[in-house]
Amino acid sequence: MTRVYGTGTYDFRRHRVAEYPLESKAVELSQKPGGGGGISSTITLSEIQRDRITKIAEANWLKTADAATEAEKNPFDAELVKKIYETELVVKEGQKPVPLQRVMILEVSQYLENYLWPNFDPQSATFEHVMSIILMVNEKFRENVAAWGCFYDRKDVFKGFLERVLRLKEGRELSIAEKTNYLVFMINAFQSLEDEVVSMTVLRLASLKSWYSLSYGRFQMELCLNPGLIKKWKRMARKESVKGGQHLDPSTTPEVTFLRNLIEEFLEILNSQVFPRRQLSGEDDELIDASGLGLANDACILYCERFMEFLIDLLSQLPTRRYLRPLVADVAVVAKCHLSTLYRHEKGKLFAQLVDLLQFYEGFEINDHTGTQLTDHEVLEFHYSRLQSFQLHVFKKMDKLRELALTNIGSIHKRADLSKKLSVFSPEDLRDLVCCKLKLVSKEDPWSERVDFLIEVMVSFFEKQQSQKEAINALPLYPNEQIMWDESVVPSINYSGEGCLALPKLNLQFLTLHDYLLRNFNLFRLESTYEIREDIQEAIPHLLAYINNDGETAFRGWSRMGVPIKEFKISEVKQPNIGEVKPSSVTAEVTFSISSYRAQIRSEWNALKEHDVLFLLSIRPSFEPLSAEEEGKASVPQKLGLQYVRGCEIIEIRDEEGTLMNDFSGKIKRDEWKPPKGDLRTITVALDTAQYHMDVTNIAEKGGEDVYGTFNVLMRRKPKENNFKAILESIRDLMNEYCIVPKWLENIFLGYGDPSAAQWTNMPDLLETVDFKDTFIDADHLKGSFVDYEVSFVNPDGTENLNPRPPFKIKLPRMLKGSGGALDGSAVSTAGAVNGISVVDGNHQKERLIIETYTPPDPGPYPQDQPKQNIVRFTSTQVEAIISGIQPGLTMVVGPPGTGKTDTAVQILNVLYHNCPSQRTLIITHSNQALNDLFEKIMQRDVPARYLLRLGQGEQELATDLDFSRQGRVNAMLVRRLELLSEVARLAMSLQLPEDVGYTCETAGYFWLLHVYSRWEQFLAACAENKDKPTFVRDRFPFKEFFSDTPHPVFTGESFEKDMRAAMGCFRHLKTMFQELEECRAFELLKSTADRANYLMTKQAKIVAMTCTHAALKRKDFLQLGFKYDNLLMEESAQILEIETFIPMLLQRQEDGHARLKRCILIGDHHQLPPVVKNMAFQKYSHMDQSLFTRFVRLGIPYIELNAQGRARPSIAKLYNWRYRNLGDLPYVKEASVFHKANAGFAYDYQLVDVPDYLGKGETTPSPWFYQNEGEAEYIVSVYIYMRLLGYPANKISILTTYNGQKLLIRDIINRRCVPYDFIGPPSKVATVDKFQGQQNDFILLSLVRTRFVGHLRDVRRLVVAMSRARLGLYVFCRRSLFEQCYELQPTFQLLLKRPDHLALNMSEITSYTERGVEDSEPRDHIYLVSGIEEMSSIIDRLYQEKSRHQSVQNGSYFSHSAPSLNTDVVQSQQQTVANSMPEQADDMDIPDDSDGAEKVDNHIAGDLPRESNIEDVTMVDSSASVPNGSPTP
Repeated sequence: MTRVYGTGTYDFRRHRVAEYPLESKAVELSQKPGGGGGISSTITLSEIQRDRITKIAEANWLKTADAATEAEKNPFDAELVKKIYETELVVKEGQKPVPLQRVMILEVSQYLENYLWPNFDPQSATFEHVMSIILMVNEKFRENVAAWGCFYDRKDVFKGFLERVLRLKEGRELSIAEKTNYLVFMINAFQSLEDEVVSMTVLRLASLKSWYSLSYGRFQMELCLNPGLIKKWKRMARKESVKGGQHLDPSTTPEVTFLRNLIEEFLEILNSQVFPRRQLSGEDDELIDASGLGLANDACILYCERFMEFLIDLLSQLPTRRYLRPLVADVAVVAKCHLSTLYRHEKGKLFAQLVDLLQFYEGFEINDHTGTQLTDHEVLEFHYSRLQSFQLHVFKKMDKLRELALTNIGSIHKRADLSKKLSVFSPEDLRDLVCCKLKLVSKEDPWSERVDFLIEVMVSFFEKQQSQKEAINALPLYPNEQIMWDESVVPSINYSGEGCLALPKLNLQFLTLHDYLLRNFNLFRLESTYEIREDIQEAIPHLLAYINNDGETAFRGWSRMGVPIKEFKISEVKQPNIGEVKPSSVTAEVTFSISSYRAQIRSEWNALKEHDVLFLLSIRPSFEPLSAEEEGKASVPQKLGLQYVRGCEIIEIRDEEGTLMNDFSGKIKRDEWKPPKGDLRTITVALDTAQYHMDVTNIAEKGGEDVYGTFNVLMRRKPKENNFKAILESIRDLMNEYCIVPKWLENIFLGYGDPSAAQWTNMPDLLETVDFKDTFIDADHLKGSFVDYEVSFVNPDGTENLNPRPPFKIKLPRMLKGSGGALDGSAVSTAGAVNGISVVDGNHQKERLIIETYTPPDPGPYPQDQPKQNIVRFTSTQVEAIISGIQPGLTMVVGPPGTGKTDTAVQILNVLYHNCPSQRTLIITHSNQALNDLFEKIMQRDVPARYLLRLGQGEQELATDLDFSRQGRVNAMLVRRLELLSEVARLAMSLQLPEDVGYTCETAGYFWLLHVYSRWEQFLAACAENKDKPTFVRDRFPFKEFFSDTPHPVFTGESFEKDMRAAMGCFRHLKTMFQELEECRAFELLKSTADRANYLMTKQAKIVAMTCTHAALKRKDFLQLGFKYDNLLMEESAQILEIETFIPMLLQRQEDGHARLKRCILIGDHHQLPPVVKNMAFQKYSHMDQSLFTRFVRLGIPYIELNAQGRARPSIAKLYNWRYRNLGDLPYVKEASVFHKANAGFAYDYQLVDVPDYLGKGETTPSPWFYQNEGEAEYIVSVYIYMRLLGYPANKISILTTYNGQKLLIRDIINRRCVPYDFIGPPSKVATVDKFQGQQNDFILLSLVRTRFVGHLRDVRRLVVAMSRARLGLYVFCRRSLFEQCYELQPTFQLLLKRPDHLALNMSEITSYTERGVEDSEPRDHIYLVSGIEEMSSIIDRLYQEKSRHQSVQNGSYFSHSAPSLNTDVVQSQQQTVANSMPEQADDMDIPDDSDGAEKVDNHIAGDLPRESNIEDVTMVDSSASVPNGSPTP
């Protein structure tokens, strides 16, 4: 059996979590006695089916296809809801607020959709009914699926439900678990402000009315600080009295009492229930902790943590913060939390971090009422004025504090100094000062008796807060060992969504740009910390560290990514910069040996270069191996023996002789380069100065260990994953700048204001007349694009044109009709439009749209002068997107699968270039592949190649002979210069002038003015007088000899006008030639390659393209070079992280305080998969996987949705087009013969194939979260073999699955059953659905793997990607009984299940060619339903034998060798298959699938396919599988 790494002593694999793991107790219960093999598992489907909940569901609400069974369902019974709630959903004890497994089973059975909600009545519903709905909604949020969707069929009842929720606690005491669940529901509601009904209800709780619950002193203070609110308050009070009559007390309404009551309830729990003080009974074994408190109540701690999360959410969104912050300050929640026992207790670590986060947001630097960010200067002024007025008050009224009143502010604004000065007060005086004079808390507050509380309130109010900028600048960019293994900040992979974390959230709105950057900075830093932690946990175990006889750490093993350090020394520490305390730089030298590595790994270490990030590790293992008990309790660093982790950046690397290696700075000339000598390498590194200062301070003040004397391992990371530092630096730089987003975008960006404010129709400086060049193929195409208008064509002189031909110029009206696509994100299209053609009332008088036609000037006599033409017939919606894209403002285009978003983007760029030739456009994409696709299409448009530039790593993959990298463009310009100068010399010769005018670009410029242009002017003057002579142009044209080599004669002499037009074309050719030479002149003057490349990027190129990662990495360089651009176009923007979308908007310096950016065009599809975030906690809790595109859609910003797909058969498109507003089909997919022909050998073009348990097993998990389903894998491979035997090309078939474990299993079976036979071979791709996004193929075989819970396919975005990859045939292999019950997937699975769930074959077809139409009703005897895997194997065998006989009769032999029966080992060696499918270090993550992962599947040819057997999708940390551990030589 193959050894599986990571399942031994060190269980440190990376996992891509598919769903949340369940409680260990529940898992143990669910496993059958003696079974399970010790692998954690969720309950099986058969156990779910036997479960009592499932039986109740079947009898009451589970929907079935059988009408008779549906009719027998029991009527609604409120007692049943109560019984289920009390027996299944109430938690009696323990920390967890819900029994997760029971909730999951109920939620999967559609308890909410089919029973709770349809039978809900706001007046009569019981408490249990409301709580059950709350629990189901919470579970949907936990599973990250749409939660409010099912409520929208009864909106009024939904409002009633939310009102019931607000009053749920009235007259009833809830248990701690119920309170927690209630709180989680409120958190979820306040995170759903884009939902109209939810926001209307919950935002009432955050209105000005809530100030009725403020103490009188605080109320007065708030109105004094905001005089504008006094009128608003009086107006509201008048309305309330009119509305409610005389007796209404506003302080009893939910708006007033809700939050105040919640806070009081929280403080009660925090003080008396978290650590219940017990009456000592004298029993010896009574559980009392060291502080004399009872043991901590975990359920109460969870409630307190959740309450902190709730308050943080309220204060971090402006609509809720505005009026609720005074409420939180009035009760002094933060001060009370600081003084609580839990804050200082070891179990309160997460709680303490959350309290600190709440304190941060309570004092956030923003004006709550205007929403403007306060500058550092304003914050400081406010702080000083507050302290000065306090000193003045003290000076007048309090003699005891005369010293405090007269001292300078610098000596009292620190916490310790202020506390000391205030300690002279008596408790009564202090209480009077805080409650009556300063009015910071109410006198009625029972806490006001406590001196420590009063001092805490005072100090918190007056102390100087560290500014956010200072905090960020003092923060090390590299993670250290303390943050890496802090579970509340960087949670391990199995975050279940049940608890909360001390992390910021990315939701709809942000307080300020600074807040936006800060949250993203923290999350990005922690996500990279998590990835670094995983790398360390992979690399260290292979070193096999031990303590040798000298008591020092030594290493028996070796690791590819980690090498023992020979010597480490700090070489220089520079003085701090003015105003800072940390050193300005710290450099060190690290020496290590690569002698023990084989050639390939040596070359990897030798390839290290400047700016690469390395990690210095200090490892000190325990002398004795840890016992099993110690192992269980030990933290990960203790198991690894890891003491310290510090990051560093390479400055230079030298070999054994001290020669500089990998130098890109120009110190070593190319011809002087020599290969590195010896095995020792010395690297000079820059350490993090902030971390160094912290370490040195720790040694000086606390006598800590000298970290820098203990390093013994140097670790590197894969270059592609190691660019986090540059991105963090970019974000930090943005936070230190006064960063300016264009004014027209700022409010929308933060999530406020009118969502349509940045739409082109609301923008100034519009392009009034647009030349659409080759956008329209003909006049009918144009008319079809503007069906709401009466189109009339005119000539440039205003006369009507009866035979119009492109190009066309259009004067666009500001409010363009027919913009059915540009609906706001939350609206639903109600226009009666079919495929973008709006239905217009026949009586309606259409508005007139005037189109100007013109004859483009003759481009020149040579073939290369002719402009390239667009051949795509754009739909009306695509035209609308093009119009929006070329106008200023924000354009959002949603491009469903196959709708031509790249063509649309390219045409926007093309039209923009021709209408605004002086403007520069920046193109950003997520992947190199998308960038290359875009670039290849731009090259087919009429944009000169010299204006295109591609930056970054992927330019070498461009399928073109031209090199579009910086160096390639510079070389192209230099080559072009020589070509043009030789043309100038030829022109001079033809004019009988000396050839040396073509010596340089400068001399050529003088030649143009003196000789060429002057001759042309003389010629024009002569022509003006001789228009009546037809041959005049031919006879007198001055450059006739130069153009004598054209393919066709330039002049005919038949007509003056015709010849004059040709002459103008010739002159245009010459003018372009000299214009290009003028552009080449800079390259002639600049001598260094770097200067030329920088000039090209900042001045010459009009369209610059790069990936979002490259933009973030190189931002500093772009700013230094003065890079400028006017337009930004982003492809795949729904797949780009929020911050990686933001940075490209700010790659240029502002001009006079204004941002230069005029257009921002975002193209993406939020219905497909979001950006990849590896840590599930950041994804689920912090919403880090939300793209800017998706957030804009959620905010209701108008977007244009392309509405005609040209990829798949219309029948296959129906499987996913329900997810889009109005997605139809292009005429091509309805008319082309390939879409009308059936798939040979198959009865249907798409089908769901039900796969039962195979050899008694459904899904298995050989290691946690590593899902496999052997039955589906065998079945899919059998169908693939069947298709290959029929003659389907391998490169037209891809096999997809939803899990990496299954992908590896399928590859293993293919290697065994297909690769040995040349006539079968591997398919085009075996990949996960996630990795196949953006690609397509003719035939897709899809395995859904799961048989217990639906898993991550419940995310509808993954379903859309899975269903939309196939063009002609889609065959889905899954467990029908599981997926047909999933509410979110219903529209797709209802369609799939209209066909038989057994694979239907057409046995009469034995080749891949068929004349049968896809819609043909076949005779029943031709359709054969396959019973299962075994029968499929025998069908293959029969088909193989039949084809062998058929071919041997025809031409002797069909196959190259006599192959054995293809199904011989289908049933044999099953256990071996599962074992072999898990190679060393196989990660269940979305790691790149193949080396050819970026190629387009449709471009493959079978002969070029890589053998899958050679491409393992695994990460080999070391190749130590083949070498015994401890062997010194790899």
